[in-house]
Amino acid sequence: AEDALKRMMEQEPQHAGAWLDLAIIQCELGHTREAERLFKIIEERYAPPPGIVEVINSQRAGGCRGKLVVHDKLSVLLGHGYDTNVNQGASSPYFALGSGDNTQVLDLLPQYLPQHDQYTLLSANYVRDLDARGDAAFLQFQARENDRLSHYNTASLLLGLDSPWRVGTWNTHTIATAGILTLGGRQYQRQLQLQERVTPPLPLPDHFQFNLLGGLSYVEYPTLDNFNATTDEFDAQLQYQNKNTAAQFTAGALYDHGNAARLGGDRRGWQAGIMLNSRLSERLNSELGWSWQSWNGASPYSPGLIDQMRKQDTQTFRAGLIMPLRRDLAVEFEWRRLINNENISLFEYRGQLLQLSLKWQNF
Repeated sequence: AEDALKRMMEQEPQHAGAWLDLAIIQCELGHTREAERLFKIIEERYAPPPGIVEVINSQRAGGCRGKLVVHDKLSVLLGHGYDTNVNQGASSPYFALGSGDNTQVLDLLPQYLPQHDQYTLLSANYVRDLDARGDAAFLQFQARENDRLSHYNTASLLLGLDSPWRVGTWNTHTIATAGILTLGGRQYQRQLQLQERVTPPLPLPDHFQFNLLGGLSYVEYPTLDNFNATTDEFDAQLQYQNKNTAAQFTAGALYDHGNAARLGGDRRGWQAGIMLNSRLSERLNSELGWSWQSWNGASPYSPGLIDQMRKQDTQTFRAGLIMPLRRDLAVEFEWRRLINNENISLFEYRGQLLQLSLKWQNF
C-alpha cells in the first residue's frame, strides 16, 4: 500500500475515482486524518454519485483501522560547527547597577563576555508506529561537545507520544513529551509538555491547511532556585505544501508564570515564525527560517540592584542547504544568526553559528 500511495501522489488525481483510491489506501495504512481530508475533497469538488458516497461512508464507519504495518523511522546526524558565542556572553562589557544617583557602572569579567569555540554534534530521531489509527511514539537525542569550553557541553533526551483523533469533522493531534537537558555534564533542566493541534474544516484553497495549537509546559531547574515555571501557549498556524515547496507561518501568545520569589515575576509574550523548504534541483534542497519571541516581565527584575522590568526581544535567522548523496544519505550546511535585544544590558547578546553535517535516514 505504501508503494502504491507513493506512485499515486507523484501526480495529482484528476477525477473522483482516483481521489477515492488514494483515500482508501490512506485508510488501509491507518492514516485517518489524511483519508478524511481526501474524502472531503471528493465531496466538495465532485458531487460524487451514490456508489462512491456509500464507499466513503463505509470507510468512515470502519474508522480506517486497517492491518497495522509497523514502521520504524530512524535518522542520525553527525556534524561539526563553529559558534561565535557559546556562553551567550553579554554584548556590552559594561553593566549598570541601581538607578538615579545610586547608579554604578561595572566592568564585566571576561567569562561573562562572548566566547567562541568549535563543536561536534550528534543527534538521532526515532519514530515507531503503535497502531493502525496513527498513534506513534518518538525519541529525540542530541549531544554537543565543544572543543575547549567543555563546561558548556550539552546533551538532551526527549520522549513523546503523538495521537491523532477526530471530533466530528475536526482533526486533532495530541502530543505529550517529557525531556531532560544536561549542561557541563550536570542535570540542568527537566520538562513536561502537553500540546493539542486542531485542524478545523475550513474551505481553503488546495495545498493549504490551517491549524490551531494550544500547549501547556512545565520546566524545572534542579540546580537553580526559583527558576521553575509553567508556560501556557496558544498559536495559529497556516501551512502550504506542494510537490517542491513546503511553507509554514505561526503566530501566537505566551504566558509564563513561576513562584512569587522568581526574579522579574511572571512574563507575558508573543511569538511568530516562518519556515520555507524548497526543492531547488534533483541534488539540492534549501531551508529558510525566521523566528521571533518577545517577553515582558511583570515586576522589577531585582529591586535595589536592577530596577527595570525586563523586556526581551529575540530573533533567530536560519538558512540551510541539503545535498542528497543517495536516497538515505545527505550532506547539510547550516547558518544561524541569533539576536537577543534586552533593556537590561547584562542579558543582551548576539551569536552566529556555522555547521556542516552528514545525515543518514532509513526512510
